[in-house]
Amino acid sequence: MAALQSEPVRIGVIGLGRFGKLHAATLSGLAEAELVGLVARRQESLDAVAEEHPKVRGWTDLSRAIVESGAEAWVVACTTASHVAVTKELLQAGKVVLLEKPIAADLSDARSLEPLVSPDSSNLMLGHILLFNSEFRQVRDEVARRGPLSYVNCVRHRPDSIVAAFPDENPLQAAMVHDLYCVQALVAGAEPQHLSAQFHRTPSGVVDLALAQLKWQGGMVASFAASYLTPEGMPPRGFDRMELFGTGWAARICANPRPLEGWDQRAQWPLALEILVGPEGATGMMAEELRCFCRVVRGHQSVPAGATYHDALQVQQWMEQLESIAD
Repeated sequence: MAALQSEPVRIGVIGLGRFGKLHAATLSGLAEAELVGLVARRQESLDAVAEEHPKVRGWTDLSRAIVESGAEAWVVACTTASHVAVTKELLQAGKVVLLEKPIAADLSDARSLEPLVSPDSSNLMLGHILLFNSEFRQVRDEVARRGPLSYVNCVRHRPDSIVAAFPDENPLQAAMVHDLYCVQALVAGAEPQHLSAQFHRTPSGVVDLALAQLKWQGGMVASFAASYLTPEGMPPRGFDRMELFGTGWAARICANPRPLEGWDQRAQWPLALEILVGPEGATGMMAEELRCFCRVVRGHQSVPAGATYHDALQVQQWMEQLESIAD
């Protein structure tokens, strides 16, 4: 596929929070892409990355950036509240978009993009880096080879400091969403027949734990736990685990933190995520996601199952159902 691509895809990044910076750094390390623009709400955010990307222009005005940057595609990594408005402007300008999930804060806003999205979602790919995680890709192959699943158990725990720093950030939407996407891919988008959910709240009423259960026709069950409960002494990005059971087989992924540990005054986990950028280039799941996006932009590949607009709508609908029934 890469051999068919005659020149790098000119890509801009909108939003310079943690993930936006990772996208920009990764794009800079890919032969398949050329980072040609950065957009942020504040000039201070652009100034903060100017040394890292000295040859890349920055804008605080998206409309000007679309015209002046020469970007043919954009990564949207700004706040969720801005996703729909920003993506609409890009799609209306004829650009191809990689949009970090969720699409929007609620399903009705997410659906408002539908008139602008191609039927095959070729102009809108959803950011789902776990589809490109090496362990998860192998698990999908194992499921295809070994037969149907009976049970999937997903846990995704994050630091308890998030409760104070981001009191409005529900772990269902901010953490569990990643595992919902993974299970959606494992069941090929089949709709569950039954959903249930529970929340645990702090004394001040903030949700710090979300539990959910989904069951499909044929009996497969998936359970999910996502929280802001890990104390300071645990890995700084918490930990993730997925366990899968079929007839006569089982598998487990422990992708975060990755299996490298170190110690001095305290334990350290140098490889929290499979996202690496260095002088030799970019590797890991974000690099593979962005390489895929470049192929999509060039028309060399379809948006993969699990990363289409309609896949994202389905998972967003699951989240709204779970939130509405959580007790």
